[in-house]
Amino acid sequence: MDLVVRQPRLPKPGETIFGSGFSTVPGGKGLNQAVAAARQGGDIEFIGAIGADACGRDLRDLVADEGIGAAGLAEVSAPTGTAHISVVDSGENSIVVVSGANATVTTLTPNQENLIRTAEFLVMQCELPVQALLAGIEVARAHGVFTVLTPAPVVSLPEGFLASVDLVVPNQLEAAEFTGERDPVRAAEVLSTGGTWAIVTLGAEGCVVAYDGTVLGLAPARPVAAVDTTAAGDTFVGALVARLASADLVAGVGRGISEKRMIDAVRWATVASSISVTRHGATSSMPSLEEVAAILA
Repeated sequence: MDLVVRQPRLPKPGETIFGSGFSTVPGGKGLNQAVAAARQGGDIEFIGAIGADACGRDLRDLVADEGIGAAGLAEVSAPTGTAHISVVDSGENSIVVVSGANATVTTLTPNQENLIRTAEFLVMQCELPVQALLAGIEVARAHGVFTVLTPAPVVSLPEGFLASVDLVVPNQLEAAEFTGERDPVRAAEVLSTGGTWAIVTLGAEGCVVAYDGTVLGLAPARPVAAVDTTAAGDTFVGALVARLASADLVAGVGRGISEKRMIDAVRWATVASSISVTRHGATSSMPSLEEVAAILA
């Protein structure tokens, strides 16, 4: 659950300032991406955990309202995870995550494994423990499921982990953390080495798209007046995967994804993300399929 404070600026250490607003909004990177994908026409099953508390009930209700399958959503004794988000007047944000129930997902149940086995795409984030991600990738690779990772929050990952993923989508800061490269173009090259897709998002500057150590290009952002960037990256990933799944994949490049299809999906995701930053909140800001299609028509 996102606990969001709007404020003029970030306070200095030890300083108290006044905020201009507070809201409680369903969130979490996994849920955000699932909602974004569902609103773009994706058929989604969710794997994760919530607590037996008011936040957990609200999140389960949202999952149902969005038409997202909840067979893989466990209820545990730990409290539901929270994200404490400061949004400054410029629209930028800083976030502190308290994992709560998410931290209990260290293995996958047979039912959760079956959900992965029968999917086309497995979309992951680092808000679940690395053990769960490793288990998910193992099942996915054994059954030809395309794997997508947003490596956030930044955590220590085993050697070769990123190379085992079909598509990795970090922002510029995350890409630098994992590669040591400040130049996002170079970071994308490094992340994509070995037959992986990499998309490094750059906020208002767009994103860098690379495959197998080669940058394919810089996709520009759609200019808008941003009011809240909280869900920009998650909207991008959810819309991207929904678009990739919207038609038969073209074989021959990138573990089943053609360059043409990826660029098309990036274009779609860029528009979806641009809409989300013009609205407040996370799931509350994400556009529908019809909204994105109207802009691209």
